[in-house]
Amino acid sequence: MKALRVELRRSVAPWAGLVLVGAAVTLLYSLSAPWWKGPEAWDEQWHSAAQWVRFLLVFLWPMVVGAGAIAGMRDHRAGVEDLLATTARPAWQRAAATAGALAFCLVVAYLLVFALGAVLVVGHGGYFHLAWLPITAVGALAVVAGGWLGMGVARVFPSVLTPPLLALSSLIALVFLTLSQDPVSEPEVVVPNQITLLSPALGAMRNVYDTVATAANTGQAIWLTGLALTGFGLYAAATTRLRLLALVPVVVSAAVALPLLPARTFVLNEAASAAVCRGNVCLSRMRESTLDAFAPVAEEALRLLAKLPDAPKSVREVPYPAKNQDGIPRTADVVPVHFNGNAFDLATPGDWLAELVAGGGTPTCFNPDGNEKIIREAAARTAVAAWFTGDLKPLPNYRLIRSGADEPAARALAALRSLPADEQLARVNAAREVGLSCQGDQLAALTGGTL
Repeated sequence: MKALRVELRRSVAPWAGLVLVGAAVTLLYSLSAPWWKGPEAWDEQWHSAAQWVRFLLVFLWPMVVGAGAIAGMRDHRAGVEDLLATTARPAWQRAAATAGALAFCLVVAYLLVFALGAVLVVGHGGYFHLAWLPITAVGALAVVAGGWLGMGVARVFPSVLTPPLLALSSLIALVFLTLSQDPVSEPEVVVPNQITLLSPALGAMRNVYDTVATAANTGQAIWLTGLALTGFGLYAAATTRLRLLALVPVVVSAAVALPLLPARTFVLNEAASAAVCRGNVCLSRMRESTLDAFAPVAEEALRLLAKLPDAPKSVREVPYPAKNQDGIPRTADVVPVHFNGNAFDLATPGDWLAELVAGGGTPTCFNPDGNEKIIREAAARTAVAAWFTGDLKPLPNYRLIRSGADEPAARALAALRSLPADEQLARVNAAREVGLSCQGDQLAALTGGTL
């Protein structure tokens, strides 16, 4: 313990921890990045905080490896390697003090970054569950593995170029593996997911209802443990034979971990996405705190939609990724609520009613990126919402194309209101049928082909 205390006072370990915390906070607060946006923001949910800190390891882990390499070259720089080899104290004990100090400081630093996010999550009333725990534990193990790997490689190759080269090569590898792990990557450019999960970093968070698969956490923990043991073994080894033996843990851990690692990193968090209902209105457990305010608005939407043939009978949240419009269930009896998509992310409680009745209670067929089909859909959905509520106003989901949709929406609504009541209802229902099937043009159906 005395040796460990000395290392904590005199080695680079405390500085490595400070650099880790400083770099993480700088990245988090100096950029307007995805970790601040939408329901997936790092300060909204416990597992979001854990996953975004893991994502930052793309940039932080190379620093950790470089810091470990600097620590591993200390004896070489001081020219005392031969002198220490003559002492009675075993080499592994001397190595354990230095490696233990570095591991302690890196783990504390990593947990401090997560704790900052956790405090913000508590302030925002995030839903508490334990999915964050294995994500964070594997991240803490990752910084230990990175630090010890740097120490071991620097002991074997004690060159002034070793720390920067290790940091640079680690950065290149992690950027490539993490981008390949991203679920929006094109299939032809990604490597097998089992290989990408050898990276200690996780991909960007795309769906707040997803969590890291148990198999992914388990496989990564095994792999990183082997990597850490190999790093420590290389650092402690005094002979070529021992250095070769030090490679055994990383080889064995890779052989064990790769078959365990899953083809999909993320799975639906069943507990957080479980339905909590009030009458005919159901939201996920994660959104339960919204139910008191949302349920009366949803019931009013069902009342307005009741005039349609085969009218919907319930409103239910669907926990699908924001970019996955095709995955949203489209049935006549349910109005799907997609809080993880643009519509309800951007809507205030005052906009909820219009969003629920837009398109006759159907979800959008397209992601709002501004092309002509989306402008026409936006105009039709806006006009239908106004027909139900009596208030023509732009829907928040289409804020980027508002100027293109406003004028045809107003014309469509005026044309619709000029028709007899039964014909109006038939036109709205026709637009709804298009929204349920995503086959056809909602604006043409609403206006009888005049627009």
